[in-house]
Amino acid sequence: MNDTVDVTVNGEPRAVARGATLARAARIARARPRAVVVEHNRTIVRRPRLAAVTVAPGDAIELVHFVGGG
Repeated sequence: MNDTVDVTVNGEPRAVARGATLARAARIARARPRAVVVEHNRTIVRRPRLAAVTVAPGDAIELVHFVGGG
């Protein structure tokens, strides 16, 4: 059995550990949780739920980063 699952993060294929959560996937992609919005299979996931949602093979994850300035 494979210990990873294949997902897509911001359009790029990635292998993440089986059972990984969205919070873990965001950390792997070096996203700062407080500065990113996470979309999972075309649905926005609120920050408090990131540790509760487990990724599955074929999932699409988009990480949208906030940029400060004015």
